[in-house]
Amino acid sequence: MHPNAAFRMDEDAARAFVAEEGFGMVFVSTPAGPAMAQVPVVAGTDGALRFHVARGNRVTPHLDGATALFVVQGPHAYIPPHWYAAGPDEVPTWNYVSVEVEGTVRALDRAGLRDQLDALTTTFESEPGWSMDWMNPNKAEAMMHAILAFELVPTAWRGTVKLSQNKPAEVRARVTAQLADHPLGRWMRMA
Repeated sequence: MHPNAAFRMDEDAARAFVAEEGFGMVFVSTPAGPAMAQVPVVAGTDGALRFHVARGNRVTPHLDGATALFVVQGPHAYIPPHWYAAGPDEVPTWNYVSVEVEGTVRALDRAGLRDQLDALTTTFESEPGWSMDWMNPNKAEAMMHAILAFELVPTAWRGTVKLSQNKPAEVRARVTAQLADHPLGRWMRMA
């Protein structure tokens, strides 16, 4: 994450961001080199991040017992120096919100898979919420057989919320105005 302490996100904010986004990338080392899968995630009340991945994904056989990195990328935008209107010595940058979580991964059993799927739909479905109970049991069983569930028990949370905090208030206001309705603009207005 960004080394400037002004851009650090505290752990509670990082946890809330991951829970709200609900989607990220899990990175793990394999004998063939690093590998990554994009996965939906739900945060458990115990702090663990639970996700599922296709049984045939190249990361799947390497997850159980591994130390992995889970990354959630939020809104981001290129910031041209003329937006600062602060003189000729300004340079372009990229503002962004991102969290990385390091931890140990362990496989969940079939009941854990079902719990993860139910928690995922409960968290992200609008009313009336979809349920696996609505599916043909044979189809549901086939779909569940095609995926495996895991949990990542965090050992470190590292978040960056880089929103031009190192610039004067009037410069941040100009950048925010230029971003207008861009999702990063909402973050800058809240900062």
